[in-house]
Amino acid sequence: MDLSSEIAATRAALLARIAEAARAAGRDPASVALVAVSKQQPDDRVDAMLATGHRVFGENRVQEALARWTPRRAAHADLKLRLIGPLQSNKAAEAVGFFDAIDSLDRPKLAAALAEAAQKAGRCPDVLVQVNTGEEPQKAGIAPGEADAFIAAARNEYGLPVKGLMCIPPLTEEPAMHFALLARIAARNGLSQLSMGMSDDFETAIRFGATMVRVGSALFGARG
Repeated sequence: MDLSSEIAATRAALLARIAEAARAAGRDPASVALVAVSKQQPDDRVDAMLATGHRVFGENRVQEALARWTPRRAAHADLKLRLIGPLQSNKAAEAVGFFDAIDSLDRPKLAAALAEAAQKAGRCPDVLVQVNTGEEPQKAGIAPGEADAFIAAARNEYGLPVKGLMCIPPLTEEPAMHFALLARIAARNGLSQLSMGMSDDFETAIRFGATMVRVGSALFGARG
């Protein structure tokens, strides 16, 4: 099987699993978007994914995304690029100018930088607040107990278009309780988008209300 056929078959199988998980949860499969995590993937695999018609991609680093996607945007005006990795405040202007969504807002300093960059650019990507549901010291994200106040500040003080929440559960814990926690925080703040679930746990995330699942290795194969 050539690369294009392999990628197309893998994507089709993954979309079928997403649809099955959604139906099992009593949800419309169309309510769950697949974010193809293209970070560090070879260009030939990314181009093969584009050839399937897939248009929503997640990147971890601003510079890597600029290098990869700037030339491809000319040919694919319907691309949707989401920044899913931690963002340094000094990269806020580049991120605001390039991405359709920034899914990793996690601190007031970054909120201020994004707001300033958006005002200068005259546009602002959609924003998700990253919640550190496991309160892991090495991981980005606002603590669950601080999430409500931070969401309110991001909206009201900084004027950011906060659409939802994102989390990455601890590797050593059952993800379901983290997805349930994120869903509760979103519900009480009137947020409709939940980016949660990756290659190993996206079906569980869909059961708890994920509207976006971020899949890399199960879609492209292991990164080199």
